[in-house]
Amino acid sequence: MSKPIIEISNLSKKYRIGVRQPYYSLRDTLMGLFNDPLYFLKRRKIIADGLTNDQFWALKNVTFNVQPGEVVGIIGRNGAGKTTLLKLLSQITPPTTGKIILRGRVASLLEVGTGFHPELTGRENIYLNGVILGMKQKEIKKKFDEIIDFADIGKFLDTPVKHYSSGMYMRLAFAVAAHLMTEILIVDEVLAVGDTDFQKKCLGKIHSLAGQGRTVLFVSHNMFSITRLCTRVLLLNNGLIDKDGKPVQITSYYLNNLEKLSGFKSNKKIKYDETKEMQLINVRLVIDSDVKTIIDVRDKFELVIEYRVNKPGLKCRCAASFFTQGFCVFTSVEPYELERVKNGCYSSTLTIPSNLLTEGDYVIGISINTSKGGLYHFIKAKDILSFRVVDSKGGTSARGDFTYNLVGVIRPLLDWRTKYINN
Repeated sequence: MSKPIIEISNLSKKYRIGVRQPYYSLRDTLMGLFNDPLYFLKRRKIIADGLTNDQFWALKNVTFNVQPGEVVGIIGRNGAGKTTLLKLLSQITPPTTGKIILRGRVASLLEVGTGFHPELTGRENIYLNGVILGMKQKEIKKKFDEIIDFADIGKFLDTPVKHYSSGMYMRLAFAVAAHLMTEILIVDEVLAVGDTDFQKKCLGKIHSLAGQGRTVLFVSHNMFSITRLCTRVLLLNNGLIDKDGKPVQITSYYLNNLEKLSGFKSNKKIKYDETKEMQLINVRLVIDSDVKTIIDVRDKFELVIEYRVNKPGLKCRCAASFFTQGFCVFTSVEPYELERVKNGCYSSTLTIPSNLLTEGDYVIGISINTSKGGLYHFIKAKDILSFRVVDSKGGTSARGDFTYNLVGVIRPLLDWRTKYINN
């Protein structure tokens, strides 16, 4: 087995967030000395206390290796240490303790315009970046046309980059980092600056780079991009590695355990207008008895509606509608009005087959109604539940190993057959 291209051992980074050192004028100093002979000793103590107060560890004893050709996603809430880790790997800032071994040249894209000189033109900055990365002029020329074509800034090539918009900056910076042949590419959440088409273009390029043996470290809050692109994911929490594993498992763990951040509702406690005949107790999505807000496209899951009947002999049926981006994907109703003979709690379950919904965010509305004497709702709850469907590349889904976006609101796994006919 080859040596890791990145080795990190007990890596830590400490920052000081203490009191700013006070400013003393000459007048302050003379008056202080006149009033107190020990003035200088006391002032030194104030400064020392300010420098050592409130130390903050952005990273603490982080250890992991990355193999050549891996695409490693790094996720975590804001302040978890993601950007600090990338800055250490990019050698922008030194670690407080620990060791980093890089067996290859590194191209970093940590913020818009990283490594660009604002007074130089786009053309000049391409050559400047290539030289900084240790490339020969002949190598840069060989890649020059590909960079310009990818960035799509041809007519602005000889304009100083200080006049570029943030989107133009982003396109050129990514094109340079992706096409100049370094062994390691480090990308922070800067892809959010570009438009949707360019983001898709970048994700496709990162995937092709991994296929060429390039190693990529990718920070993003977009779980779709992480699961689609990465072969491995690290979850950082308070400067520590919380989880390290397969993309779908780690992103599902992250979002299910940080429900407040994900914004999804599991509705353990529901307060909605209720009728005297019926009360809603709970609505949830379940896989093998576990409540979920993140669903893998390959998983079969259940919508469970629990309610209390206060009036025996009611005839009614449950219904559920699934929405995404303001459109109704489908509505499902119980086929017949069934009589709830006794008072008490009931549970109605709708099973959603695997490989049906495409990746995306969804909301669910439910109702329990009767059509006897005209449609009447005992319970009607709009947008009561929200969840996310994820689809990583590979495996038994309609995506297979295709990395680009698949358009549509359903993602059925259908049968394809190809055969040779003749020459």
